[in-house]
Amino acid sequence: MTSFRKSLAINFASSSGATLVMFFVSVIVARILTPAEIGIYSIAIVLVNIAHVFREFGVGSYLQRAESLTSDKVRSAMGIAYAIAFTIAALLFFGSDVVASWFGHPEIAQVMQILALSFLFIPFSSVALALLIREYDAAKLSISTAVGTVAYSVTCIGLALADFGAASLAWANLANVISTGIANLWLAPKHMAYRPRFSESADILRFGAGALFTNLVKAGNNALPDLILGKLGTPRQVGLLSRANSTVNIFMQVAGSAITFGSQTYLSKAFHAKQSLRPILQRAIALVTAVGWPMLAVTAVAAEDVIVGLYGDQWIFAAPAILPLALMAAIDLTFHYKVPAFNAIGRPYLSSIPLLVTATARIGLGVLLFTGDIVSFSWALMLATLATSPIWLALQKRYLDTDVVPFVRMLLPSALVAGVSAGAAFATLELVRAAGVDLPLLRIALIAGPTGLAWLAMLRLLSHPLFDEIMLFAGKLGLWRGSNRRQAEAG
Repeated sequence: MTSFRKSLAINFASSSGATLVMFFVSVIVARILTPAEIGIYSIAIVLVNIAHVFREFGVGSYLQRAESLTSDKVRSAMGIAYAIAFTIAALLFFGSDVVASWFGHPEIAQVMQILALSFLFIPFSSVALALLIREYDAAKLSISTAVGTVAYSVTCIGLALADFGAASLAWANLANVISTGIANLWLAPKHMAYRPRFSESADILRFGAGALFTNLVKAGNNALPDLILGKLGTPRQVGLLSRANSTVNIFMQVAGSAITFGSQTYLSKAFHAKQSLRPILQRAIALVTAVGWPMLAVTAVAAEDVIVGLYGDQWIFAAPAILPLALMAAIDLTFHYKVPAFNAIGRPYLSSIPLLVTATARIGLGVLLFTGDIVSFSWALMLATLATSPIWLALQKRYLDTDVVPFVRMLLPSALVAGVSAGAAFATLELVRAAGVDLPLLRIALIAGPTGLAWLAMLRLLSHPLFDEIMLFAGKLGLWRGSNRRQAEAG
């Protein structure tokens, strides 16, 4: 556990730093490109993300959960990765004109063609990434992340300023993939092999078939909002929805890599050791919701200031969509670890059941409730996610031994923390506005202190497990002597 915590801390520092850089890049690019240009890229990238599911084919998940690895298994995984990635690259490149014609926006074709080129280099990164995560080798991961982030940032801003429009984001994506692959050649992860073979392909294909369907449904589900709105509405509305959604998901962008890091391997090892996954999952969800829910609540309260302060006045029409999207993200966060949990127990296909329901509900509610604006569409997305919650609860009860009532009771402290944090943010924001502070970013900065104190006080008052983790971390930094005993117990 001590070694895992150390790797987790390194990964969090690395991923958070990279996300912070990428966030500033997105802020800069949002002030250079128009909502329509970002909307064009959003439509193209969601289609490419679906193709990524076929490209991955569960290879990374297989390598992370395998009880043992051999050179033949890794080389077979690489062989499958090569074969699928190169095929998809060709299909995307030559099918881009058809997709652009269907949406009625020819600019989509160029963006898709550039993104297709990245598939030629992805196998070098994807297999290495899976092996580094399996070994909890956060130090090497941080290096490859840094290299890719720098390449992406320089390319994206430079080409955006050079008036490349939506294509600047696609070229930046390609630069990230190539530079990360080159970095992995130098880092040489344990068990890494580049020469393909197919002697062990049968096991990988059996696992991949189950993982493929689930991952395909997940990717399709994620793509539906932009695809439906791209067909019913305009690229500008897609851009606005994308900006609202990325604002809501700032927490996942900052902490997503850290809270997911090693989860597949960790849960798989526990399962192979005949341990119950229920206490592990419940504690993980309690920790992540105690951070994520308050951040989502505060983002909803200060939506307009966050949007205008970060991206400029041209994005203000994205602000009303923040509330329903924040509620949707809060529901998703509640079931964040179910996919790796079902993969860990060898049942990757289970996750596809609720995701299929969500996708169907998104299509039906999206078409039914859309009134021509992104707010109505955002509420349709939230209701579709809410409708799927009972299915997640039923599946985790049957396969992960998690009863509904104890699960909901476990979530109540995080809900109280989120409610008080939102109340503190709202009250402080009203006072700041009454005082005549006009700058949105300054208002956000002024509410951060009182809101943070209210959040920490509630964690302490409720004896939330996150408070112990914070004190443990503070003790390791020498900021809190009272955590020495906890350090000894955890070590």
